[in-house]
Amino acid sequence: MKYFRSHVLVCVDPECLSKGAHQLMDALNDELVATGLIDEVQVLETSRIGGCAQGPELMVYPEGIHYSGLSADDVPYLVDEHFLKGRIVKKFVEEIKKSTDEELSAPTSKEIRNVLRNCGVIDPENIEDYIAQDGYMALAKVITDLSPEDVLDIMKRSGLRGRGGAGFPTHLKWQFAKAAPSEIKYVCCNADEGDPGAFMNRRVLESDPHSVIEGMVIAAYTIGARYGYVYCRAEYPIAVQTLNLAIKQAKALGLLGENILNSGFSFDLEVRMGAGAFVCGEETALMNSIEGKRGEPRPRPPFPAVKGLWNKPTNINNVETYANVPQIILKGPEWFSSFGTEKSKGTKTFALAGDINHTGLIEVPLGITLREIIYDVGMGIKNNKQFKAVQTGGPMGGCLPASDLDLKVDYESLSNAGSMMGSGGMIVMDEDTCMVDIARFFMDFTQDESCGKCTPCRVGTKRILEVLDRICGGEGRDGDIELLEDLCRHVKSNSLCGLGQGAPTPVESTLKHFRAEYEAHIYDKKCPSKVCKALIRYQIQEAVCTGCTVCARNCPVDAITGERRSPHFINPDICIRCGICEQVCNFNAIEVV
Repeated sequence: MKYFRSHVLVCVDPECLSKGAHQLMDALNDELVATGLIDEVQVLETSRIGGCAQGPELMVYPEGIHYSGLSADDVPYLVDEHFLKGRIVKKFVEEIKKSTDEELSAPTSKEIRNVLRNCGVIDPENIEDYIAQDGYMALAKVITDLSPEDVLDIMKRSGLRGRGGAGFPTHLKWQFAKAAPSEIKYVCCNADEGDPGAFMNRRVLESDPHSVIEGMVIAAYTIGARYGYVYCRAEYPIAVQTLNLAIKQAKALGLLGENILNSGFSFDLEVRMGAGAFVCGEETALMNSIEGKRGEPRPRPPFPAVKGLWNKPTNINNVETYANVPQIILKGPEWFSSFGTEKSKGTKTFALAGDINHTGLIEVPLGITLREIIYDVGMGIKNNKQFKAVQTGGPMGGCLPASDLDLKVDYESLSNAGSMMGSGGMIVMDEDTCMVDIARFFMDFTQDESCGKCTPCRVGTKRILEVLDRICGGEGRDGDIELLEDLCRHVKSNSLCGLGQGAPTPVESTLKHFRAEYEAHIYDKKCPSKVCKALIRYQIQEAVCTGCTVCARNCPVDAITGERRSPHFINPDICIRCGICEQVCNFNAIEVV
């Protein structure tokens, strides 16, 4: 096993990436090579250290020193001082302490890392790092000390529910597959993470692949399977590469393949790549894709646990579900169930995105409120604007208003509020967001991703999108709201799979909570948030305009006229509402009405 005297964890959450985290990593590695320290200091990616606002940031172990605000130009000095001379570079530490001590205290007190425990801590390409963190100890315990019935009992007492979105009890799914009569059974991992802005599964697969493999082997032992598949998006090339290497390493140590740990139990595994179809996140469409067929859903029943891959009993869970299993076995079901609520146990990873100060990957106990996630973990709304809505559950989740900020984040509470847990996407919206446009955006996504197999989804989502396009385009008419409600009901109740059944949810939730915005678009021909181009116009304030001509010189369609040092005017018949004039005006003379 290779040992390092120092480990450098570089935050690669979106905000730090935008500030040059990858360039910082490259500079670090180059400098370590130049100084001959590359075999002594290891540089790894990690998620969310906590001070992204001052990023890019990094943590150095074993000292536990948190540096922030560095650029690639600072790296030679940092390496020379810290790694060669052993002196902490106080100016970078003091900067982070002065600016973000208060910020750092809140996220760390709310977040609990169970699934993400090894992300950024171990080298994902070295199985020995995982073993050093008690890796595969749960598998050894299961194979040597526990029967399949014992494992089912542990999973039942833990209260683990599927983290892929539906929240079905994991032990029941395993139990059904175990009870199905067949000599051939399969275990599948759904790593087809297609929600816009979601990257929870990618981070686990890239940073801790063995936790997923170990969970799958335990599931296979429990249900009696001998072969399995990880279905991963082809858009995740690093995850695929890391998984394949992890599988190879596990086989080399007898932890996967024939006669695992000399127990007589055998289970093999391979990675299958998806071609980017969102619908293949639905388990029956996923199985069709693995079999080499078109990625379309199958009618249920029969369910996969009874008739799945090649008509054999198949257990399907997602990445996060499997990653929880080893820790439940090692630490006990009581430990896991100590987190969360009565019906929603454990922690949940979320990808925070949108109009929030701290975007990125988080892990919090279920039962935490939306307010705590947004204001304590996410550090509130950008630019001190007002919170307007949050969408949970990805493109098929509901948009919840400010009145729901104290709602607990668990399966039942979100469902009762008209949204869903989903795989963990969470998009925050501020006061400037047009909720009609948001509904149109998500309907455009789901309509485009519909496989087209069933008429309610194929045609119904198209009709809903047409109405929303018309409303946002300034051509809404009386009866459109009622038409949308009727279409949503039919698509939701008659579609074959979860995509069609969930596609109307953003529309229904925005109609419920933001109906006045729809009415303003349709009857007043105005967009209250001034987002929909067809319902806004730009005008120049005569009292403020200095006649500098900057707006006129930058207008792409020559819609602005006026003499130098005299107020200018915008011809609304020519204006294409591109907004360039507002961007270039140095006197804030242009307003949107």
